Amino acid sequence: MIIQITEEAANWFKEEYDIAEEASLRFFVRYGGGMAGRLPGFSLGVAFEQPVRVHTETTVAGLTFFIEEADAWYFEDENLIITLDEKTNEPQFTYEA
Repeated sequence: MIIQITEEAANWFKEEYDIAEEASLRFFVRYGGGMAGRLPGFSLGVAFEQPVRVHTETTVAGLTFFIEEADAWYFEDENLIITLDEKTNEPQFTYEA
């Protein structure tokens, strides 16, 4: 499993969260919500955290995006692809085998 994020999407996170320097953003599984849900009843959350037990990570535009081992089950060996939707100017999350 990999995280693939476009430069445009990474820059969106920098602008939206007012990040001026390097930072780490964790994608984690949460119950409920509507942000990029892959399985019914669950969604993807985002938090500023330092990696502890990394399952996968990537760095784009000075930001490190990662998923911890405890959340790897949610992806079931699918890749997380993050692009910027130009119509809504928000990240779009897709999952691909």
